[in-house]
Amino acid sequence: MAVALLAVAACGEAPAPPLTVGMNPWVGYDPLVLARDRGLTDARQVRVVELASASETLRHLRNGLLDAATLTLDETLRLVESGVAVRIVAVLDESTGGDAVLAAPRITSPAQLKDEFIAVEDSAVGALLLQRMLTQAGMTRADVKVTNIEVARHLEALQSGQAAAAVTYEPLAGAIEAAGFRRIFDSRQLPGEVLDVLVVRADVLEQRPEAVDALLQGWYAGLDLFKSDLPGAAESLARGTDLTPAAYQAVLGGLAFQSREASARELLGDPPPLVEKASVVADALQSIGLLNVTPRWQELIDGAPMQRLKSTGRAP
Repeated sequence: MAVALLAVAACGEAPAPPLTVGMNPWVGYDPLVLARDRGLTDARQVRVVELASASETLRHLRNGLLDAATLTLDETLRLVESGVAVRIVAVLDESTGGDAVLAAPRITSPAQLKDEFIAVEDSAVGALLLQRMLTQAGMTRADVKVTNIEVARHLEALQSGQAAAAVTYEPLAGAIEAAGFRRIFDSRQLPGEVLDVLVVRADVLEQRPEAVDALLQGWYAGLDLFKSDLPGAAESLARGTDLTPAAYQAVLGGLAFQSREASARELLGDPPPLVEKASVVADALQSIGLLNVTPRWQELIDGAPMQRLKSTGRAP
């Protein structure tokens, strides 16, 4: 009788909920949106949630509402220092112009921003981009008036005159340029520093490796479709932006997606090659007071999921 009751209890056990992965509006994360919309992710294992901003994604992670997220490398380093235990399981892309400072038409160089208001989502990569721009212009944050405005409101802030410039990213940067604002600095001037990564909570990684594997498989299925049918992908994804499909394709020139093979190379090894790039970013964040302690790289980077993906034969 006891055995029968146990069997009934086992049959009635609810399946684990899908792994919830959060992302903010950035073209570098769109292969995951495409994978979800085209049924390329396993809905039983993965749930893709689009959030309004990087700040919101970070808040949801801190509050335990997300199991995983797409973040910039600098966001990840600052998140870990705040006490959230996540692991980097993939390198998704590098920004090669997709993050930019857009300014009023009267502003033709960063030096002209002295004593001007600059809108920046300070929890995101914007803080790093802003600091790099100011340093190259021979200025500090004390020379400008930084106002913390989430990226979705940057165009409004510029058009209203609330800010003379905004530190933003695609596809919003493209819409701001189309509205007549001028690009005066971008991530092409920070080679190798603005990377996007996929992070997973440490406990989820340990307890639900199969769901993490399903997430990676969904990402690369979306990326493969993105690359093989860019016009079709742009037609679908531009609907969620203020861009035409042609303009959407144009902004993709501002980033370089990382293949499975390239991501695996960054995460595997002793030490993983990603450590060298991440150390540069960590040093930069420490120099401007946005990071206090050098991360423990052996805990932060986990190449096991990419190794499993390679072993399934799905990697090139």
